[in-house]
Amino acid sequence: MPSPFPGMNPYLESPTLWSQIHTHLIVAIAEKMNPILRPKYRMAMEQRVYTETDNGNGFELVGIPDNVVFTPTSKITPSLSSNIAIAPPKVKSLPIIIPQPETVKEWYLKVKDVETKQVITVIEILSPKNKKAGEGKNKYLKKREQVLMSLTHLIEIDLLRKGEIMPMNINEDMKTDYRIVISRSDHRPHAELYAFNLAQEIPSIPLPLKPEDQEPLIPLQELLHNIYEKGSYDLAINYQKQPSIELSEDDQIWVDNLLK
Repeated sequence: MPSPFPGMNPYLESPTLWSQIHTHLIVAIAEKMNPILRPKYRMAMEQRVYTETDNGNGFELVGIPDNVVFTPTSKITPSLSSNIAIAPPKVKSLPIIIPQPETVKEWYLKVKDVETKQVITVIEILSPKNKKAGEGKNKYLKKREQVLMSLTHLIEIDLLRKGEIMPMNINEDMKTDYRIVISRSDHRPHAELYAFNLAQEIPSIPLPLKPEDQEPLIPLQELLHNIYEKGSYDLAINYQKQPSIELSEDDQIWVDNLLK
C-alpha cells in the first residue's frame, strides 16, 4: 500500500519509526546514486557514535555493558541465637527512575573521489537528538562546523518538524515544516534552502560535486515512497489515531480530509 501523503508522512516522524526511516533513507540514497556516480565517485555510509543520557520523558531500558562485572554479596541473616535487634527503617523508600546512558549510532553519507579519497560532499539526515539540546546536538553542531570550515559541500536534510532549526539566517516568512540546505564550499557563507510544507512534495535536490562535473538529482520523494511500500509501514501505522507530532489546526484538517 502506498503512502497516502504526497510528500512527507507525518506519522513517520514518530520516535518509534523515525530511526528505521532514517537508516533506510541513508541506504536508499547510496544505492540510488552510486551507479550514477561511478566510476569517479563513490558514496559511502559513515557512522557517528556517542553516549547520551536521557533526562526527559521516554526512558528506555538498555543492556548491561560487557565490561561490567557483578560479584555476589552475602546476605546477612540473624540466627535464632543472635541478640542483634533489627529495627525497621523510619523513612519509607520512594520509587524513582535513574536516567540510563544510551549509546547512539547515527548514519550519514560521504561522497568521495575514488582516486584521491577526497571527501567531496557530506549528506546528513537530521535525527530528533540532533534537534534537541544535549550531547547529540552538540556532537552534530561540532561536525557541521568542521564541514562548513572545509572544502567539502554539505547537504542537510531536515524532515522533522519537532525540535530546533539548525543555525541559519532566515526571516520569519521563510519558516516552513521541513528544510533541505545545500552549502557549497565555494559559495559560503551563502547556501541554498529548499523549504516546503506538509502538503507539498519533497523536492529532488542536486548533488554538488567538483565544478567540472554535472550534478545528478537525488529523488528524495521517490525514495521515501519506495521505503514506505517495501517496509510495509502501512501495517505499522494506525491512521485512525492522530500523529504523535502535534499538527497545526489547518494541517490537521488537511490530514483528516486526505485520510478520508
